[in-house]
Amino acid sequence: MADRMTNLPIEQPNRQSYTGFLFLSLLLFVVLAIACLLPIQPNDYWWYVRVGRDIVAQGSIPTVETLSYTQAGQPVVYQTWLAALIFWGVDSWGGAALTNLLRAALLGGFYLFLWLALREVNAGPKLASLLALLAALAGSSNWAMRPQLFAYPLFGVALWALVRWQNGDRKALWLLPFLTAAWVNLHGSFILLFFLLAAALAAGRGNRRRLALVAALALLASFLNPQGIREWGYTLSLVQNPSSALFSAEWRPPVNQGWQMNLFFAWLLVLPALVAFSPVKPAPLHWLWFLGFGWMALSGLRYVIWFTAILALLCAWMLSAWIGQKVDRPGSFNRAAPNLAIGVLLLLLPLALLPGVREAWWRDSPPALSETTPVEAARWLGAHPELPGPLFSELAFSSYLTAALPQRPVWIHTRFETFPPQQFTRYLEISNAAPDWQEQLDAEGINLLFLSLKDQPLLVRAAERSPLWRQVYRDETAVILIRTGQ
Repeated sequence: MADRMTNLPIEQPNRQSYTGFLFLSLLLFVVLAIACLLPIQPNDYWWYVRVGRDIVAQGSIPTVETLSYTQAGQPVVYQTWLAALIFWGVDSWGGAALTNLLRAALLGGFYLFLWLALREVNAGPKLASLLALLAALAGSSNWAMRPQLFAYPLFGVALWALVRWQNGDRKALWLLPFLTAAWVNLHGSFILLFFLLAAALAAGRGNRRRLALVAALALLASFLNPQGIREWGYTLSLVQNPSSALFSAEWRPPVNQGWQMNLFFAWLLVLPALVAFSPVKPAPLHWLWFLGFGWMALSGLRYVIWFTAILALLCAWMLSAWIGQKVDRPGSFNRAAPNLAIGVLLLLLPLALLPGVREAWWRDSPPALSETTPVEAARWLGAHPELPGPLFSELAFSSYLTAALPQRPVWIHTRFETFPPQQFTRYLEISNAAPDWQEQLDAEGINLLFLSLKDQPLLVRAAERSPLWRQVYRDETAVILIRTGQ
């Protein structure tokens, strides 16, 4: 209880007024609305759908590469097999509407538990909602449809449970071993749970003996996966994979580009002033989390979203003692029936924004799939099986083709660790129409090009000018060319 008692309490609103529920609903409305409206990007989604389909068809998790012909038969580990299976099931049963609803539910769960964690450090409902909303907006560049989505609510539960442990709670911790057993089969970020636990064991103020027991059980639970204890070695190897580090943007340090990163870096700039003026300083555990996750966030864009949750917790601790009483001034929003009704309405409204629903009332509603998804071109190619391969396609297009046209294996796709760095170098040289682009295609025996007008304009222009290639299909997104004489 020491951490909570060192913070200055604010007057709490009457729970029967549903004030907290109202402001939580406002937060979740924004999160759910954005999640429902975001298009499904092709990069890291469709090949998971394909893997899920293969798991069902084979009755087992694939152990060799089957999506590309260049690395076919090479050993692979599908650590995210459960996420792939869920993605396939959701896409099969409900298409884009159910897929976006899944994204909304997972993100809503994450920010719900972050909000609860902020309330545990004595932030009032308004302040907790504002900080969680800031975290959501700053981290929204990491909301693409991918297995990492499943890890977000699990991370939120873990953070909430450990904050409660700091405050003397004995029950929430026991969720962590069960959470680990699911997490390790959904995404490699299960390791982050042990970063949280290690810091809590080193600097937390709860019952360390109980926490050590829970951490041991969580460690044992992490072995409950098809790879067993080897899962740790595989997951750690991904962090050092050269192809990911060199060619995947999410593994590079974040830069101040885009409004999400503007918010993130502005938040970091404001933090020192907040630390200087707040009458209450963060607990040692919060600082350990801040330093560990901050180092990860500044070394790789993919870690920013986790760090925003830690930033929100740190700021809630300080702001609740400084301006919490002003932000959560009692006496307003204290009518139970309107608060409950408005809150429920806010939670239901995003359903009208789901693809397949919004078209009924929104004339120019955004498409369910991103404009970089070559739906029509893939459909056309599927109707022309006589065109000879092998196929060379744009990287994101390849991810979509693995699911849309499984009968045509691709040259490369977005599972970076599957391919050596040299192959990605060749991909970039060909895509940028390097002087020897034709020689490289000849060496690979490529007879069919499936190119992006947006991301490969130099190659499209060079191939269209070459007498060795003939265009057979073109739309606003993609162009398909075959070798002349084919």
